[in-house]
Amino acid sequence: MSKQNHWASRLIPAFMIAALAALPAFAQKTAAARLDAATETLHDMMNASDKGIPQDLLNKASCVVVIPHLKKGGFIVGAEYGKGFFTCRRASGVGWSAPGSLRITGGKFGLLIGGAETDLIMLVMSKSGMEHLLHDKTQLGGELSAAAGPVGRNASALTDAEMHAEILTYSRQRGIFGGIDLTGAAVTQDTDSNRELYGKNITNKEIVEGGVAVPPAAEGFIHALDRESSRK
Repeated sequence: MSKQNHWASRLIPAFMIAALAALPAFAQKTAAARLDAATETLHDMMNASDKGIPQDLLNKASCVVVIPHLKKGGFIVGAEYGKGFFTCRRASGVGWSAPGSLRITGGKFGLLIGGAETDLIMLVMSKSGMEHLLHDKTQLGGELSAAAGPVGRNASALTDAEMHAEILTYSRQRGIFGGIDLTGAAVTQDTDSNRELYGKNITNKEIVEGGVAVPPAAEGFIHALDRESSRK
């Protein structure tokens, strides 16, 4: 590959992500508005009739990630971009931590014309998965194993891949609900949204492990998870 093509392959996905974020249809909301959208996404996807996220898997999850309105679009080059939140079980096993902010990005070559919005939920099923999530950056399918999760409120049968995956992934797009393959997507902490929510520079690790109080904007999100799975 020539030096020119090498730099083009690196710059084009970044350009597409920036272009998506700049378009009105793809504009990002405030952290408080995204928390409201995340709460609605959680409720809808947990209670999607017989195709909801299995209750027993949610009860076993160490952390839950919700990315409302993940963006996808492009012409010749496709890009994905979304912001959301995650929360982990408290050390006592009862209740959930204050939420940390995340950004998910990914790019792939292919003929993708137009755009789409996808709501995304990820169940972090192990302590090691939680530790990876608290890093500044991690890659799904790389440092962090991920698999499309099974659907059905009472589903309990898992494939071998799902049994060993640190993260189970679910999506909803235009009313279609199911597992999703996010291999290659990068997950990074969103420091700007954390500062907006907490009024200071604070890392996701400090939020989850430091007993930080839930900010008012996030109370609905945490209460929704307590209703779904509090382990009381």
